[in-house]
Amino acid sequence: METYVLDTWYPLTWSRNVGRQLSAHRIVERDVVLYRTEAGAVVAMEDACPHRLLPLSMGKLKGDAIECGYHGLTFDCSGRCTRVPGQDMIPGNAVVTTYPVKENMGLVWIWMGDPSRADSVPVFDLAQYHDPAWSAVEGDALRIEANYLNLADNLCDPAHVSFVHLSTLGNAASEDIPVHHEELDGRIVTWRWIIDAPAIPLFAKYGNFSGNVDRWHYYHYHAPSIAIIDFGSAATGTGAPEGRRDNCMQIYACHFMTPVDRNTSIDHWLHVKNFTADADTNAALSADFRVAFAEDKAILEAIERNEKRFATRKTIKIAIDAAPRRMRRMVDRMIEGAPTGG
Repeated sequence: METYVLDTWYPLTWSRNVGRQLSAHRIVERDVVLYRTEAGAVVAMEDACPHRLLPLSMGKLKGDAIECGYHGLTFDCSGRCTRVPGQDMIPGNAVVTTYPVKENMGLVWIWMGDPSRADSVPVFDLAQYHDPAWSAVEGDALRIEANYLNLADNLCDPAHVSFVHLSTLGNAASEDIPVHHEELDGRIVTWRWIIDAPAIPLFAKYGNFSGNVDRWHYYHYHAPSIAIIDFGSAATGTGAPEGRRDNCMQIYACHFMTPVDRNTSIDHWLHVKNFTADADTNAALSADFRVAFAEDKAILEAIERNEKRFATRKTIKIAIDAAPRRMRRMVDRMIEGAPTGG
């Protein structure tokens, strides 16, 4: 049985990293080579020459075609072989699989499933990313030695910030606040409000709040590999819980997960905020996020190691596990091809 959703758009790498050089990538346990054509389009194909299976990423880019580094077989953007040195006849099966790709939100997205379905499914988009009233800052590609669904667990879980991220994204005021969740078509939303409490360190640093705040965390998980965390604060009593957000600080922390293999994932993260900032402030904010996400990485990798060590041990379930458990069932249904609505 397939262990990944294939008919979906996965984030593969930052657009900024793809140019006129061959680059090797791995996703859902498959190897892919990427490059840009002279016109600027991104090409993705299987990273294996059909002759002796040398990775094509070890070859050369000749115009818009790849020349294999072993015997010089050459493949155009469609994966069709156009040259076999030393002979005129080109075998009919000298073809390399290519994959649909699109670019959005600073990322290259790839479709690993049935290519005939790719155009019927939109690539994820966040409207605020394109809104000139907001500012977007690209972050890193954080490699985590853990299954991407363990990372998704973390990104369906507002409760952990009260204990893991005390220097950045959480404080003790939220420890006993219940977490709510809702399953929608293809996504799960997990949230909670903390009313009349001190601002978290990140917002105290950048929001200049003089007193307590009403703050929110909404974790939007879009199956199978996207999590958008909407979190913000407004001065207590100004109406934020009722929807008045005209005087608040709001950030979308965007996590685009690449499932490399069963034990490895890459978290491409960026932040989109409702205020502009100079380069130094943006860099400082990214550095704070880097601290928080490194804390998640340490937690997730330790869990992954112990999951292998205690492979037969049954873990307990508590109330905050409800959303991650529904997330797992949602992904299972997608793999099986069943509807995901809840």
